[in-house]
Amino acid sequence: MEEYKIVSHSDKETILLAQNIESEKFPNMVICLNGDLGSGKTVFTKGFAHAMGIDDVTSPTFTIIKEYEGELPLYHMDVYRLEDSKEDIGIEEYFDKGGVTIIEWADMIKDTLPEERLEIKFKIADDNTRVLILKPYGEKYTSICEAIV
Repeated sequence: MEEYKIVSHSDKETILLAQNIESEKFPNMVICLNGDLGSGKTVFTKGFAHAMGIDDVTSPTFTIIKEYEGELPLYHMDVYRLEDSKEDIGIEEYFDKGGVTIIEWADMIKDTLPEERLEIKFKIADDNTRVLILKPYGEKYTSICEAIV
């Protein structure tokens, strides 16, 4: 499976990447974000949401799922606090509600994720630099990666 590597030198570049991916969005899109605390997952999500016309995005740490209305609905999940990935909070239901789902800490619920998705791993290189590894699962996601890289 092909991976695409992008180096971001600032929050601004991470936001730009998010906006580029947003411009390729489609209903039922699923984006899985993984990486350490402070690696840029929420920055990415805010950039993506902003491009959709949504500006009040906050990390859904305590609510797990936040829903926003934009050009398409945006479902922002932070599953870090899910003790047991088998716990049924209906995450799967969001994957086919016609919106875009962005999941932070998606590795925690790997067995719940849809087969077709875009995974982005954020690695901290230094204070400002992040290495983003994009891994598409499915043709639609591969096309997105090829369009933006």
